[in-house]
Amino acid sequence: MATGNTRTHVLITLGVLFTIGGASRILPHAFAAAENTAPAEHGEGAPEKGEIISAGYDLDSLEDDTPGRVCFTGEAAAALEKDQEAIDRRAEAIQEQELELQARQIDLDRKAQELQALQATLEDRWRQMSAEADQDVEHLAQMYAAMKADQAAPIFDQMDPGFAAGFLRLMPSDQAGGILASMDTSKAYVVSVKLASLNDDIRAAQD
Repeated sequence: MATGNTRTHVLITLGVLFTIGGASRILPHAFAAAENTAPAEHGEGAPEKGEIISAGYDLDSLEDDTPGRVCFTGEAAAALEKDQEAIDRRAEAIQEQELELQARQIDLDRKAQELQALQATLEDRWRQMSAEADQDVEHLAQMYAAMKADQAAPIFDQMDPGFAAGFLRLMPSDQAGGILASMDTSKAYVVSVKLASLNDDIRAAQD
């Protein structure tokens, strides 16, 4: 029994010795390999003391993507498009209204010019008719003045007093006086009053 225990202890001791021997041969090679790779890690590609190690992100790409780009959802894009269409329709309606107003203004200007031309024509015609009427009255006054007083007096008795006074006013004073003397006395008085009143405005202005 004692012999079996002794053999077991011997085998365990030999195993431990073999393990220690193998480890002593492997460890030097491992330390040598570590020393060879360490300079490479601290060489060209390794950061120096005080240098900030980048996390590996492209900042330019982040700056390009974040602030300048806005993403719209389909619903938001549709709403914007609808609003733009409404604005376009409103702008077209306003433009049509402006064109209609311009057309109306042009039509009003044309009618105003036509009215002005018509007014000028009427005024010219009125002046012409007034001149012709004055010529006719003067011509009649000359005819009555050429008549004898006793022949013209019955005609003046039939006239309106104001109308008769207008004719007498255009005649020379001696001829008008002869006709008044030959007229009916009462009618001659009324015509004389009318004749005197024709120059009231002139006398009032002189006073």
